[in-house]
Amino acid sequence: MMPTLAGHPLLDHPVIPLATVRAEEHIDAIGDGLVAADLPVVEVALRGPHGMTAIRRLAARGDLLVGAGTVLTSEQAAEALDAGAGFIVAPGLDIEVVQRVTAAGCPVIPGVLSPTEVAAAARLGLTHLKLFPASAVDARVMLGAYADVFPDIRFMPSSGVNQHNIGEFARLPSVFAVSGSWITAAAAAGAAGAAAVTEAARTALAACPTAGLPR
Repeated sequence: MMPTLAGHPLLDHPVIPLATVRAEEHIDAIGDGLVAADLPVVEVALRGPHGMTAIRRLAARGDLLVGAGTVLTSEQAAEALDAGAGFIVAPGLDIEVVQRVTAAGCPVIPGVLSPTEVAAAARLGLTHLKLFPASAVDARVMLGAYADVFPDIRFMPSSGVNQHNIGEFARLPSVFAVSGSWITAAAAAGAAGAAAVTEAARTALAACPTAGLPR
């Protein structure tokens, strides 16, 4: 049976911070900052040498829902799950990745952009997808059209979402969450990194609707 996000704790959060970890010393600042902001969720991108380390360390805390992003192969997916990832996000619709993750009983959010890809994902039984790269198209217009054509599909736009337009995306009927890297990027602010992450996360949450979100 295809695991879905129905009832999954990921749906408690209208914002899914994306973390590309540039240095190991940023890992704890990201975790501490998000938890302090009451946004205990993070998607760790597998870009560079610190991705898996960050997943292991953040998942071991026990107070964060940690996912793996930029998952390109089924082998990467399996390694991320072994490291403690609670959900998998991929930039594209790779059937082997989808099958590997769902066989493990874990939710997967593959990336799509075209109507053909959305329809293919729906045929696989998927209901929650990543719109990527949202910056390459007029994403708000596209998501409005998809709400009519694919009423049972919900999207997480990624790329092009920032602190200035997050509220506009979060209010679209077809959006279940928004993804962005600016929140965790604040961890690079030295000793004030955790506090900077907290501030960015709280600002993002304040821009999002608090009730009536499609799930």
